[in-house]
Amino acid sequence: MKEKPSVTLFDMVIILLAVGLTAFSAYTAYVKPQAVSRVLIQGQRRKWSFPLDADETVSVPGPLGTTVVRIHKNSAWVESSPCDNQTCVIQGPLKQQGAWAACLPNGVFLMIEGSDGQGNALDAIAW
Repeated sequence: MKEKPSVTLFDMVIILLAVGLTAFSAYTAYVKPQAVSRVLIQGQRRKWSFPLDADETVSVPGPLGTTVVRIHKNSAWVESSPCDNQTCVIQGPLKQQGAWAACLPNGVFLMIEGSDGQGNALDAIAW
């Protein structure tokens, strides 16, 4: 009768290394990083930056009065503005990176910026 070969400590180390390397490879191949988005608000004298998932209301002073920018539920929009045409308010919520709105008469600029989760940064130059 033949004897079964026994598993040595060296064999167990090699098996555990192979399993660990396989698990690490699968993780890096299939798990994608989360996209990181920020809301940039720029007035004539000040800039603000908030995460897109924040819940904020920002009053931005300008030459015509105060423009109100709202950030809520992964969206940002101009809630009210003292300008005549209200184009910035009508534009509605911004949700995607690279989207922007501006109240030119009051000097307010709003933009969603960040990376797409794969290390590709989106900014005003790349946009």
